[in-house]
Amino acid sequence: MAKIKLGIAPIAWTNDDMPDLGKENTFEQCISEMALAGFSGCEVGSKYPKDVAVLKKALDLRGMEIASAWFSSFLLTQPYEQVEKDFIAHCEFLKALGAKFCNVAEQGTSVQGRLDVPVFAGKPTNTEAQWKTLAEGLDKLGAVAKKIGLTMTYHHHMGTCVQTTEEIDRLMEMTDPELVWLLFDTGHLVCSGEDPVAILKKYLPRIRHIHLKDIRMVVRDKVKDEDMSFLDGVRAGMFTVPGDGAIDFAPIFDIVTKSDYDGWFIVEAEQDPAKANPLEYAQKARKYIKEKAHI
Repeated sequence: MAKIKLGIAPIAWTNDDMPDLGKENTFEQCISEMALAGFSGCEVGSKYPKDVAVLKKALDLRGMEIASAWFSSFLLTQPYEQVEKDFIAHCEFLKALGAKFCNVAEQGTSVQGRLDVPVFAGKPTNTEAQWKTLAEGLDKLGAVAKKIGLTMTYHHHMGTCVQTTEEIDRLMEMTDPELVWLLFDTGHLVCSGEDPVAILKKYLPRIRHIHLKDIRMVVRDKVKDEDMSFLDGVRAGMFTVPGDGAIDFAPIFDIVTKSDYDGWFIVEAEQDPAKANPLEYAQKARKYIKEKAHI
């Protein structure tokens, strides 16, 4: 188990898409509570200092490191040159921090940030031309990341053009396996209605980053039945930490820990911190992972 590192995302403390959720929580409080809960790494949040030296010092004081960070690509709506320019800056920042991974999700047609579009009924789908544009663009970005020294993983996500099993299969088939890897997110798969164990078994050699997110199925079903947006679903408590929702992580942990996977487990559960105290839920997740994965 020593080859797997354990981290947590700052979105439980402050939500980057809905800044009013956790606006009272500071960067220092966030990373201090992460360390206090027993995590050794994290992803980058909107409140993190942009100065590498300042950020690294704050993390080093707490024995923390940066695992990765989200990058919104707009390959379907922006010129590739602009996307690459933004991506290079993103990767160079991560590289300077000592990170090994960067996580990309296509946002050109995404509805995940739109309050006026239902996340299930309004989900976008790609045309053949869009699939070609997306795949070719991701191969190029993957090559850029590799040249800088990072591994680029693709984050399938609710409300986007790569969400379902069929769409993940299509993306994996159309992209270079040496340039475009997969970020496996338990919560988004179960929320979408996919089988996470089947996806894990099929793509494990190509999975280089893992998000551990649990789901409250009663809330998820309400979001679907009442045509709620993704953000309204988050606010309503659709997601939670491992061990607090409907997902049985035991078989997932068993498969991964018996494999050659040597990346991160990142706990990621966007909730309203006023309803789900971030430290309390971080500790709950840490305890569950220790009991079930023996990490």
